[in-house]
Amino acid sequence: MDLADTIFEVIDMRSFSNLWFWIALAVVWSTASHWVLGVPWDLVTRAKRKGGEAEQDVEDLCRVYVRRILHVTEVSGLVLIVLVSFVLTMLAILGFGYGVEFAQALFLLAAPMTIVGLLSIRSARIIRREEPLGEDLYRRLQIHRMSVQFIGMASIFITTMWGMFTNFSLGVLGG
Repeated sequence: MDLADTIFEVIDMRSFSNLWFWIALAVVWSTASHWVLGVPWDLVTRAKRKGGEAEQDVEDLCRVYVRRILHVTEVSGLVLIVLVSFVLTMLAILGFGYGVEFAQALFLLAAPMTIVGLLSIRSARIIRREEPLGEDLYRRLQIHRMSVQFIGMASIFITTMWGMFTNFSLGVLGG
């Protein structure tokens, strides 16, 4: 057995029957839900409860990450759009056109995260325009977080249904 066979045995390329894929899916969405525009959600809840230094930390972190997101968007936005579009199109064609399960799995992870990225840019622009503080900032972060969680739930549901369909199809077809 050579190195390539060992690697492909450890990393099962049939993603939807692989436990590691489902762990990665859970980690991606729990991380996306916890870090709201770069601000950890536990810090936001502490700031809501206690105010003071935690509130200042949330406002500072939010200001830094909003500026960072918008700077990257303004400087590299066009290049990122082209690259992300190319990668998503390539994954979609390989996955659903040619039946490469690994590409399907990556597409089902990347496409919704792209939507979350666009949502983050939108939220950053709103925060920069309105410059909310205190409760208004928490409300804006809460709206963003709930939107990310909704996208995550829909993504997990669709990925689960597609994964079960794929596994049942391969099981029935003997592949």
